[in-house]
Amino acid sequence: MRAAPTILHLDMDAFYASAEQAAKPSLRGKPVVVGGLGPRGVVATASYEARRFGVHSAMPMAQARRLAPNAAYLVPRFALYRTVSDQVMELLGRLSPLVEPLSLDEAFVDLEAGGVADDSASALAIGEQLREAIEAVTGLSGSVGLAGSKMLAKIASEEAKPDGILLIEPGTERDLLAPMPVRTLPGVGPATADHLRRAGMTTVNDLAEAGEAELVRLLGKAHGGSLHRMASGRDDRPVVAERDAKSVSVEDTFDTDLHDRVRVRSEVERLADRCVQRLRAAARSGRTVVLKVRRYDFSTLTRSETLRGPTDDPTVVREAAARLLESVDTTGGVRLLGVGVTGLADFTQEDLFAQAADERTAVGLAGSAEAAAVAGADAGTDAGPTTVPEEPEQESAEQLAARRWPAGHDVRHDTYGHGWVQGSGVGRVTVRFEEPESAPGRVRTFRIDDPELQPADPLPLVRNPADYSSWPASLPKSRSGPVAAGGVSRP
Repeated sequence: MRAAPTILHLDMDAFYASAEQAAKPSLRGKPVVVGGLGPRGVVATASYEARRFGVHSAMPMAQARRLAPNAAYLVPRFALYRTVSDQVMELLGRLSPLVEPLSLDEAFVDLEAGGVADDSASALAIGEQLREAIEAVTGLSGSVGLAGSKMLAKIASEEAKPDGILLIEPGTERDLLAPMPVRTLPGVGPATADHLRRAGMTTVNDLAEAGEAELVRLLGKAHGGSLHRMASGRDDRPVVAERDAKSVSVEDTFDTDLHDRVRVRSEVERLADRCVQRLRAAARSGRTVVLKVRRYDFSTLTRSETLRGPTDDPTVVREAAARLLESVDTTGGVRLLGVGVTGLADFTQEDLFAQAADERTAVGLAGSAEAAAVAGADAGTDAGPTTVPEEPEQESAEQLAARRWPAGHDVRHDTYGHGWVQGSGVGRVTVRFEEPESAPGRVRTFRIDDPELQPADPLPLVRNPADYSSWPASLPKSRSGPVAAGGVSRP
């Protein structure tokens, strides 16, 4: 535990939804929900306007639509979110060499290691400057928590939301935590909270007074001991700059169960290609391929295969995933598929045996085709298989349109310029033409195959962001007097 609140936690406010509102002037101040829009989709992020209706993250999208039927429902645009996240992380990196990203919109920063703060006043000054810099560069707001430990810094940023800053003075941790519910502490989920409630513990103070021995008896040595330390305000975890990814994976939940085996295999191959794209974007390779299948009855099966060496070859990953699929019974239907790669490395060892097999397969297919052609010519008939292969399930025109024109995604029209998809259906796609710095735009409808309408890349949220290349210039000067944080004074 530190004597000064020099650990900072940044959490961007309703990140995905706020980015969509910044990009779409017509949605500012209105409820926005981002997530999967199919009948089995879930909410990724809801704007604060939508949260007033009870919509929250991880809620089934169908329930969100019942609570807020007039909200804008959008498919995530991860390319935009990653770009904004990179801008934010670059600003954090200017404060300290010790930045620990937790996700695209959340990170810890060790201000002491960066030499930019050494007491409450300088830490608060840097936190305020950071919030101003983020808004100037990205157009979005973030909430900042400052404390002497990671746990308390994260609690402070949560208490400061939205668009606030809160500093917890070292020495006040117990008083602050005491009345809070047990779910406030890291590692306390619904099941643990219910178990503690049955034991008569509902607040953090209850945990602290129960003693370590009682919590160990209830929850086990590791969990119980850790929970008692946190309930007492003790957390000595350091900010770790490098958090090495252990796996790369992608998965899709389907609106309706897939029954056709050929369609299931084609989806697995598509997911394998997407997984390899992410793998290569991270400049990594992997040795173990993992297949995840969730069946119609919600039973989830996982299969894995370890290769002879790390690879980022899409053919190798596709074939391994296909082999794993053969060992899974998909009778009755499949609602979710996923492909992942673990055992990551920063180099590749090409599978020469697989490459040789590919070459033999290609030669064999060519030879078979040539032989069939010759046989067909001799017989005076067209060459072809004696049996017709099973055709995969075909997506409907509406499904194809929804995939090509996801709600909220960017488009460009030769005549009207840049816009975003409001929705599609009945062979039409509706587009609102506006840009981040324009006035709310007009809506027009086109055929889904209009040649003048094409998908486009996201526009920057701020066209000419402020230059913070030399920030922070120096250590902020210490100030005397009480420390105020987001309108809240802490002794």
